[in-house]
Amino acid sequence: MDIRGHDRRRPPQGLSPCVDLPADSVVLLEGASDVAAVRTAAASAGVDLDGVRLVDMGGITNVRAHVTALQSGEDATPTVLGMCDVGESRFVIAAMQGRASWVQDVSDLPAVGFFVCHRDLEDELLRALGVPRTLEVLRALGLRDKLEALRQQPAWRDRPIEEQLHRFAGIASGRKELLAEALTAELAPDELPEPLRLLLDRLH
Repeated sequence: MDIRGHDRRRPPQGLSPCVDLPADSVVLLEGASDVAAVRTAAASAGVDLDGVRLVDMGGITNVRAHVTALQSGEDATPTVLGMCDVGESRFVIAAMQGRASWVQDVSDLPAVGFFVCHRDLEDELLRALGVPRTLEVLRALGLRDKLEALRQQPAWRDRPIEEQLHRFAGIASGRKELLAEALTAELAPDELPEPLRLLLDRLH
């Protein structure tokens, strides 16, 4: 387990890393940046995560293995929640059909505790914060020069600033997680993107 308190161990032979970690609720998340955003948003909104396990699945394609492992554990099955990107929602739909056969498309996922980002969580955070506030966060982190270097690259020079920022958030090791935490921390609870707000509502 890493210093931020979420479990990043990879499940051996398809087993979930959270099977032997009792919790009232398990939140299945695609990666470390999603975990960072949820943890930061919960702190901002005053949501107690005691009894909640935030799981970095190491990719959304692992969601079925995690859901299956949680159902097959010896302890009582916890409440399973999560977030996903709309473009990868098919993996969650397939995984959740074993728990709720009526789940057929992305519109059904909130009813079973999975909340869907329009593009991805980084895009949701960037839109919620807006360009000026995002640039101020990058300045505070000492990343403005690196952003400007990307903006001068021929492939990105003429792109909208929103696309440049989205690209910038994911092109260096650790940056996606760093920015997910920093951008979320700048948002008031009522400014949080809808998928994050709905998830936190379920964790109250």
